[in-house]
Amino acid sequence: MIESISGAATIFAQLGIIFADLVTGSEPNFFELRSAMRGDGVWLWGLVMTLAGGVFVAWIYRVVPFIDRNLESTLMVVSYLLIGAIIFIEVIRRFVFSEQFPWSTTIPGYLFLIMTWTGCSYNVRLRTHLSFSEFRSKMGRLPQMVMLGLDAALWWGVCLLVIVTSMSVVANAGSNFMIVTGTDNVMVWWFLITLPLAFVLLSGRVFQNLFVDIRKYRNGDKMIEQAVLGGQ
Repeated sequence: MIESISGAATIFAQLGIIFADLVTGSEPNFFELRSAMRGDGVWLWGLVMTLAGGVFVAWIYRVVPFIDRNLESTLMVVSYLLIGAIIFIEVIRRFVFSEQFPWSTTIPGYLFLIMTWTGCSYNVRLRTHLSFSEFRSKMGRLPQMVMLGLDAALWWGVCLLVIVTSMSVVANAGSNFMIVTGTDNVMVWWFLITLPLAFVLLSGRVFQNLFVDIRKYRNGDKMIEQAVLGGQ
C-alpha cells in the first residue's frame, strides 16, 4: 500500500512538472512520467483522478452553468466543422490543383478522437446511452435507485480503465517525441491527452447524474425518464 501511495504521488508530481514546463514554454520531459506509469501506484492514481477529478468537474459544472451547458457540445461542433472543412478543402485541392497537404489525412482522425470522447461525456449527461429505461421504469423506486447506482459504478470503472491506459499511451508518445504524420512539429500527445481528460469530464457527468438521482429518490420524484437523442 505504501508503494502504491508513493507511486501515485510520483505520477502527480511528474504531471505537475510537465504542466510547469508547458507554462514556461520548456520542452516537457515524459521519461520520468513513463517510468512512473509502470509502477505500483498507477491504478491508485487513476482512481484518484476518476473520483476526485470527477467531483471537481461536477463542482465546476455547478458553479459555472455556462460550462455545464456548452463545453462538450462546443468541442464536438468545432471538431466536426474542422474535420469537414479539412476534408472538403483537400478534396478540391487534390482533384483540381493536384496537390494536398500531407497532414490532411491524419489530423482529421485525431480531431475525430476529440469529437467522439467528448460526445461520450455529453451523452452520459443526457442519459442517451443504452440504459433500458423502458424496462427500469416498471421497477420499484429502490430497484431503480440500485440500477442507477450500478450505472454510475460501471461508468467509473470504464473511466478508471481508460484514464490509466490512455495516460500510459500519452507518456509513451511524449517520451518518444512522436510527431503527427505529415507535420514537422505537431506532437501526437497534444491530441492523445484529450482522451484521459475527456473521461475525467465523463466522471464529472456521472457524479452530476448521481446527485440528481439521489435527490429525486429522497424527494419522491420520478426516477426514470425517457431520454431524447440530442435533447437537453
